[in-house]
Amino acid sequence: MRLLINGDSHAAGAEAVNSYAFAEDDAKYAYLKRQPHPDNLKASWGVKLGQMLNLGTTVLAESASSNERILRTTNEWLNNYNKDVCIIIQWSTWERQEWLIDGQYFQLNASGIDNVPESHRQKYKEFVANVDWNQCEQTWHIRIKAFHDDLTKRQIPHIFFNGNTHFERIKRQNDWGLSYMEPYTGSYHSWLQKNGHQTVAANSYHYDSKAHGAWAKHLMRYIVDNKIF
Repeated sequence: MRLLINGDSHAAGAEAVNSYAFAEDDAKYAYLKRQPHPDNLKASWGVKLGQMLNLGTTVLAESASSNERILRTTNEWLNNYNKDVCIIIQWSTWERQEWLIDGQYFQLNASGIDNVPESHRQKYKEFVANVDWNQCEQTWHIRIKAFHDDLTKRQIPHIFFNGNTHFERIKRQNDWGLSYMEPYTGSYHSWLQKNGHQTVAANSYHYDSKAHGAWAKHLMRYIVDNKIF
């Protein structure tokens, strides 16, 4: 059995032990580009969980990742791996998008400050101005359910959880079994807050190594108690 971890900055361990989100933010790791900073990755909940369970772990997470990227990279990895695996995915916020421009993927959110090529700046402005938050949430509820159904059909154990936002506006809720932790009521962020953890700074969304360890233990108990694999 191998663990496959995917998500955004929460799964990449951003700022867990230093102030970096991407490896390239640190000059000595510039060659790693948008990958997680190695020191933060070591402190991330995914790596810690793999150590607790004594399992090999692959982390595909990237800071600022959209759910589109999470789905794409997870499916690409599965296409090249045919052994036993348990997938753990931390879903990002519903409005983020991934655009492929001239062979390069861009992760975009509604902040209005993302860098895109000149050819797509007007399109980006229109995206920011016209985000339909309710529609984004509805869309990802459907898409994640389809992915869950596919993994279930393929008998691939998986655990999903929300990073910061949950499906609070969804009226017709799905039965996810044990595969989605609090899809309609909770998140990684809310659980850590309820359990006494604070972000690394007032203007940050990220948590330190101690908090990552606490979440890893929470996941381990969930896996063991529910006999996920």
